[in-house]
Amino acid sequence: MQDAASFIRGLPKAELHLHIEGSLEPEMLFELAAKHRVALPYTSVEALRDAYAFSDLQSFLDIYYAGANVLRDEEDFYALTRAYLLHAHADGVVHTEIFFDPQTHTERGIAFDTVIRGIRRALLEAQLELGITHRLILCFLRHLSAESAMATLRQALPYRDWITAVGLDSSERGHPPSKFVTVFDRARAEGLLTVAHAGEEGPPAYIVEALDLLHVSRIDHGVRCLEDEALVQRLVREQMPLTVCPLSNVMLKVFARAEDHNLRGLLQRGLCVTVNSDDPAYFGGYVAENYLAMQRALQLTRAELIQLARNSILASFLHSSEQSRHLAAIEAYAASH
Repeated sequence: MQDAASFIRGLPKAELHLHIEGSLEPEMLFELAAKHRVALPYTSVEALRDAYAFSDLQSFLDIYYAGANVLRDEEDFYALTRAYLLHAHADGVVHTEIFFDPQTHTERGIAFDTVIRGIRRALLEAQLELGITHRLILCFLRHLSAESAMATLRQALPYRDWITAVGLDSSERGHPPSKFVTVFDRARAEGLLTVAHAGEEGPPAYIVEALDLLHVSRIDHGVRCLEDEALVQRLVREQMPLTVCPLSNVMLKVFARAEDHNLRGLLQRGLCVTVNSDDPAYFGGYVAENYLAMQRALQLTRAELIQLARNSILASFLHSSEQSRHLAAIEAYAASH
């Protein structure tokens, strides 16, 4: 494809799987460490980047949580979110649905209010200045207890109008969705939508649990669904979106190489698969780099790239009228490029 990078960056798209703490670039991490006098186990930005040789999800999470320790005040969360949104705008993102992990911060004494106000201020500013709409998704850390998740949900309820959904992230193995049925039931009773990480590190059975027990509207990751043919047929039949993160999958050894990724296979089976960046500061690229890596590795066609962009809008929590507007913009872009 001629000038694929330019085509991809100009293609209107939504990003539906982005951990805001995972967009903390090393340069900002060092700046905030100096601001708050936080000691780091790395002597330079280069040394920190060299540590990004992950063997699995847990080896990534160890560095991820250590990095998040420099986020201390509202201005830090604002700056972090603002920096991500500028990247997203440059990548053609017109709508983003951002995960945040309040327990990562409240567990070390940072107030919930501090976290959400900084993030929200940047989101509202970007909507006015850049035209990027947003939804905010509160994620529970699955390696912590269900009781901790419920306490976090209670902290969130005063900000109910700012939050669209709850999700489930962190270490998947050994922490099935069934662990969190009660808190997800409560979240839905409060009018919140639900999503969950499943079928990346964990087995396809975790996807089934997320569907049947947590009643999710989307599966985050979900790439292991192909191991269960009945599940694949169900996902196709229900058009259940999968928010796939290709560079993350390769970095965490879910797939040995980009060329081995099953993204095209998921598309060809008729699944509503989307492309996202997950934790872009750690996994080598924001959303456009993920599209481009898959285009090069799998020889995705122009039509497949357009379908991925369409899927991202259809899988979003935007109202149908807003979806229609963005879908029309994708068609107009495709017709003119």
